[in-house]
Amino acid sequence: MEQLSNYLHVQSIAKSTIIELKNVIKEGISEREIVCITEDIMRANGVNSFWYHGIGAFVHVGKRTTISESGKGYEPSEILVGRNDIVTVDLSPEFNTYWGDYARTFIIIDGKAVGVDALECSNNEFELMDGVKVEENLHNIFMNYIKPDMTFEDVYLHMNEVINQLGYINLDFAGNLGHTIEFNKDNRRYFESGNKTRLSEVTLFTFEPHIKHRSLEYGFKREDIYYFLDGKLFVL
Repeated sequence: MEQLSNYLHVQSIAKSTIIELKNVIKEGISEREIVCITEDIMRANGVNSFWYHGIGAFVHVGKRTTISESGKGYEPSEILVGRNDIVTVDLSPEFNTYWGDYARTFIIIDGKAVGVDALECSNNEFELMDGVKVEENLHNIFMNYIKPDMTFEDVYLHMNEVINQLGYINLDFAGNLGHTIEFNKDNRRYFESGNKTRLSEVTLFTFEPHIKHRSLEYGFKREDIYYFLDGKLFVL
């Protein structure tokens, strides 16, 4: 893929930003402050714009993590991170027209972020850890399931059923589970019912289930960009 290095570069900025945020997100910081700091980190690393309605960091704290909305109307709140809490961060950096797209969920225990992956969370009993582990499991199932000749609809129907079987709900306001990476946000095609496009027909695509457990009031996000090369699946 001729442009792969450009995508790898901007996505690496998103990934390093999430790592840096582990020391930023803590008890007492507001949702708005997290947005400002996150966008400043990306700009300091060379990001020159944000492709999702000009929003670099789509952040929700606490029970606001169940909110699914278009970036057109997003306004960060003044809600503060609690001592035992949850924060979702969805990044949309753009570098010379190339997109990054990366989301993770931070679990806050005793005032500090303990990590965003199942391995980091494995020694904690806090009930919200399960959502982080389920998100990671969903991505593993996704990677093992999809093939280039499948349609976006095929994948959507299967993964939505997996989410339901695990006791979770798809929170996305449009019902989809990811989209293609484009140069114009209006050209995106989605993992949704009715999309007969085959994965082999596109270059890059995200998988980003936004979910909540049926019995809890908190949402979880995890997003990566994927692509096929010579029939083999890779994570950007």
